[in-house]
Amino acid sequence: MNKIITRFAPSPTGFLHIGGARTALFNWLLARHHGGKFLLRIEDTDRARSTQEAVDAIFDGLKWLGIEWDEDPVFQFSKSGRHVELAEQLVKNGSAYYCYCSPQELEQMREEAKAKGISPRYNGKWRNISPQDAPAGVKPVIRLRASLEGRTVLHDIVQGTVTVANDQLDDMILVRSDGTPTFMLSVVVDDHDMGITHVIRGDDHLTNTFRQIQIYEAFEWPLPQFGHIPLIHGPDGTKLSKRHGALGVDGYRDMGFLPEAVCNCLLRLGWSHGDDEIITMQQAVEWFTTDNLGKSPSRFDFAKLVNMNGHYIRNADNEQLLNYILTTVGDIPKEKCNWLRVGINGLKQRVKTLLELQDLSMIYIGDFWCPLPDEFGLFRNGIETDLTETLRKVVGCLKQAETWTEENLEIILKELTSDCGVAFGRIAQLLRNILARRKVTPGIFEMLAVFGQKESIRRFELFLDYYC
Repeated sequence: MNKIITRFAPSPTGFLHIGGARTALFNWLLARHHGGKFLLRIEDTDRARSTQEAVDAIFDGLKWLGIEWDEDPVFQFSKSGRHVELAEQLVKNGSAYYCYCSPQELEQMREEAKAKGISPRYNGKWRNISPQDAPAGVKPVIRLRASLEGRTVLHDIVQGTVTVANDQLDDMILVRSDGTPTFMLSVVVDDHDMGITHVIRGDDHLTNTFRQIQIYEAFEWPLPQFGHIPLIHGPDGTKLSKRHGALGVDGYRDMGFLPEAVCNCLLRLGWSHGDDEIITMQQAVEWFTTDNLGKSPSRFDFAKLVNMNGHYIRNADNEQLLNYILTTVGDIPKEKCNWLRVGINGLKQRVKTLLELQDLSMIYIGDFWCPLPDEFGLFRNGIETDLTETLRKVVGCLKQAETWTEENLEIILKELTSDCGVAFGRIAQLLRNILARRKVTPGIFEMLAVFGQKESIRRFELFLDYYC
């Protein structure tokens, strides 16, 4: 088997869409699984809409996902001269011809086709007319001399065998009257020149593929293997859109998703490995084959992505998460950084996005002062007398603690509240709120252990001085 070479060929006219990212991932996995190459081509022939900002977004998005390409990116516009040169060769060997139809003539053809109830298409007027009979001053297009009879057959590695009658395909334009090549020609020439052996792409390209097959045949070039995957749908079964959460890859990064979670989610949108849901990139490379690509549209479930992201955060390296937070929030005192380093393992068990982790980390790296936030009404009516007295006893007890561990602190405080006749849950909730300045927190003993004896007591005493 020849070395497999795949490619991802986005147009730089906007962000890297989630559907495009999935296409890139599948092509990358196919190449990696077989020890082949994954190439990147930027199809920037639409000069009016192509931007450097979009090119950068594609590069950044792929790198963030961990999808690295093996050679320098190819920019399609830079190859335009070769595309046109090869089209001229097709004219010389009779596989293409010059067409001098005016826009008015083409419009008339469309109207006549509509009147006959058939699909509008070019009627082949200049197929057999010599250029010597061309009207003066008219710049021609170059059209492919397509087959008029029979069928074009595609042996698709996802869809199976698909055919189309050749009389449904007209003589497509290869080079425009301004001398620029069309998308159809450029794609075929570039895929051939890059040695592409396999093309996985959305099934919205299926019609294009039949046209491109005819160009391959005109050049007498071998076909790559095509695989057309169904487009991603939203949870309601309609085409995926922004209202379903279909953002650019950068949008998911900004929302606090890990690239591993996004890749895992994309992988499961149209590919399966038994009942496995959590699949690492290493496993995906090992397991990926086109045999498990589905023929039916997959549904993007944002809630499922969120839950999957929570799994990856819980299993992420603590230092990696710590570096993310410190990079995001900027410089913090060494003592607070140490609190976060000790406490981050407990924090990551309670969040599903990096933004939630960053917010929860303020328990350890945020400032502490009184009065405390009262949006939950915790202190609006003052502290009940029995809790005030119990809190004072807790502080006194904590000052005497010789072993500052979660296990020992739990024993001490539960014995104390039992002796005071106060339900431990009541005082524990108050202690948590004081230490963390919020309602939802890690466990009280966990936070006490992280903050240490001195800081924990300081916070309780500040609270007592202000409220009691």
